[in-house]
Amino acid sequence: MEPDLFTAAAEERQEKDPAGSPLAVRMRPRTLDEVVGQQHLLKPGSPLRRLVGEGSGGPAGPSSVILWGPPGTGKTTLAYVVSKATNKRFVELSAITAGVKEVRAVIEGARRATGGFGKETVLFLDEIHRFSKAQQDSLLPAVENRWVTLIAATTENPYFSIISPLLSRSLLLTLEPLTDDDVRGLLKRALSDERGLKDAVALPGDTEDHLLRIAGGDARRALTALEAAAGAALDKGEPEISLTTLEETVDRAAVKYDRDGDQHYDVASALIKSIRGSDVDAALHYLARMIEAGEDPRFIARRLMISASEDIGLADPTALPTAVAAAQAVAMIGFPEAALTLSHATIALALAPKSNAATMAIGAAMEDVRKGLAGPVPPHLRDGHYKGAAKLGHAQGYVYPHDLPEGIAEQQYAPDAIKDREYYEPTRHGAEARYADAVEWTRRHLGRKRS
Repeated sequence: MEPDLFTAAAEERQEKDPAGSPLAVRMRPRTLDEVVGQQHLLKPGSPLRRLVGEGSGGPAGPSSVILWGPPGTGKTTLAYVVSKATNKRFVELSAITAGVKEVRAVIEGARRATGGFGKETVLFLDEIHRFSKAQQDSLLPAVENRWVTLIAATTENPYFSIISPLLSRSLLLTLEPLTDDDVRGLLKRALSDERGLKDAVALPGDTEDHLLRIAGGDARRALTALEAAAGAALDKGEPEISLTTLEETVDRAAVKYDRDGDQHYDVASALIKSIRGSDVDAALHYLARMIEAGEDPRFIARRLMISASEDIGLADPTALPTAVAAAQAVAMIGFPEAALTLSHATIALALAPKSNAATMAIGAAMEDVRKGLAGPVPPHLRDGHYKGAAKLGHAQGYVYPHDLPEGIAEQQYAPDAIKDREYYEPTRHGAEARYADAVEWTRRHLGRKRS
């Protein structure tokens, strides 16, 4: 018997006793039009629409696809919809338990079905990133010759986890994290739908908000928590799911934090000020509060990048690259793993030596510009590449620093209005001590005197 995504026995049991299946299973969309989110992948003529038989068909058959996205965004759901809607033969394998032998058996069965009955095969392969290179290689002939149409799901970056030949033979479809509105719509449907809770309990606004924070954009997690909380409320004889019941059920306290209100800015401010004050423990506390409240990890990462320049600067030149790397990692992996990256960066920034010299320097320079202290660029620094520039005196008398033994030329660089200004005042903190020595040396060789 072929492995099947949802076996006939399970479907029959679910039809007879739908309440016996988890809420997340009962609420799975039956058509692509019921899918929550991912509308960018469900437009007319999209690969998924064609997989379920929509479109004119013709000589261009549906393409194999790789679904890439975080957990709970609908990868398995989309495969389920295809399995229910398509008239093709549908087979499922999990890379956790399957190997080359199972893959070859499916491919051979697909070839027989195509040759003997003209029946096309759709193969859903979950967790494809767990397949080794050799196991992924075994899929290539079937995908290239379209003996099977592959739907592969992965939570890992496919450019790192899937071999290039398989990527080149498939369309990569990126699933986006569900928004709060997406999950909210799913919860409302689950509360009222005949397949769901059939209006047995109500969901007040404060409980819904906490449930959305718990879900973190994961539809399966949201429905699982809703089902558990609804069961607890019904056992108590309560007409609605109170915030207390939800907290007790999921063992997770509601963080008092309004992402659109004052606390959003207060906690973010406290995080940055704790980093500035080198209190790593306080910084981690505020970071945890933001994470638990469902704060956008990209917002946190942006604040860390600003802090790296504003409060650390050249006292630790690695602080900004660390923060930028964290922001890039957060954008790629999302929560929950992004919490580790944000912690990494927060600890590094909190414990780094501090300097606001770069902040003060650009502030002072911009203040002078706003006051009108600008003036013309000295003639010897102006562009001398165009015809007629020499007649205007442009670039005449410019000394090329690389021609000098010490690589520095004593000449005026700043406009007359600010030629004696010194904006950068480095500290002796951490690595900035080296820059303090460097700026003192260069100013002396430029013939500058302390103002």
